Amino acid sequence: MQIGPYKLKNNIILAPMAGVTDLPFRQLCRRLGAGLAVSEMVASDASLRGTTKTILRLDHTDEPEPISVQIVGSDPQKLAEAAKANIDHGAQIIDINMGCPAKKVCHVAAGSALMQEPKLVQSILESVVNAVDVPVTLKMRTGWNLENKNAPELAHIAEESGIQALAIHGRTRACGYSGDAEYEIIQEIKSRITMPLIANGDITTPEKAQQVLNFTGADAIMIGRAAQGRPWIFNEIDHYFKTGEMLAPMPVQKIKEILLKHLDNLYTFYGEYRGVRIARKHIGWYSKTQPNSTAFRKIINQAEQPELQQKLINDFFDQLQTKRGVAA
Repeated sequence: MQIGPYKLKNNIILAPMAGVTDLPFRQLCRRLGAGLAVSEMVASDASLRGTTKTILRLDHTDEPEPISVQIVGSDPQKLAEAAKANIDHGAQIIDINMGCPAKKVCHVAAGSALMQEPKLVQSILESVVNAVDVPVTLKMRTGWNLENKNAPELAHIAEESGIQALAIHGRTRACGYSGDAEYEIIQEIKSRITMPLIANGDITTPEKAQQVLNFTGADAIMIGRAAQGRPWIFNEIDHYFKTGEMLAPMPVQKIKEILLKHLDNLYTFYGEYRGVRIARKHIGWYSKTQPNSTAFRKIINQAEQPELQQKLINDFFDQLQTKRGVAA
């Protein structure tokens, strides 16, 4: 998988997710096999660049290259300026958000709302591409709603505008995350373009990843929600692509080790107060498939200190291992 001058180690990419793909999570997913990890979206509004949230999103300390940053907005000039500002902070690939279905994004005519305005899309893409000397990529959906699946038209505009890779989530904006992702339109777009195409949506297992690649002809797959609490899914898929065989399930004690290291990085990155609170959703994702996880989450969500979070995690996973035996 090649994006501009960057040769990725594989074709398995972490999707940008607001509130999830912060620096600690990107570093973790890269360490566990992701070929590229796209940042959570950074607003194009220059007035927000001094906020704590944006400052943290501009932090790429010790992040593996290439560094891909997603920007969001609806004004071509502001997006071009945002792209340059992010490059000044270390971005090596700029990704444009045209896929987020969140109401607070769409209500300001950004994210997937842009898909209703092809001329504006063209203006945005050309402005950003012409403003920077790094690869610009685009993430979008199949269309605005089921009656308006205009992704093929926009893919053509994107390629003509100089976009160097295109990621498509197999749902419309109106679908949100409901129903099943469809891959027929991704297959159709792949047959019409020459730039790399990345398939996204409902890819939750190595077998599904291979099926989607085979069906769509895509150059890569993008994993979003399936990586929450399971960042080792990238290694699982990479191993399956290379060997056709499934890795053994992740041992309980290894899950505990990964989780505790993840939490350490969250405490360091955000500070203990914010880190403990941000950690709660990750703890929920890591533990949700384990026995008695509902009761565990109720208890640990009351923890206010890192030490107590860590103790409760150790106790929970050690009890799981005891119940399953040493081989767990």
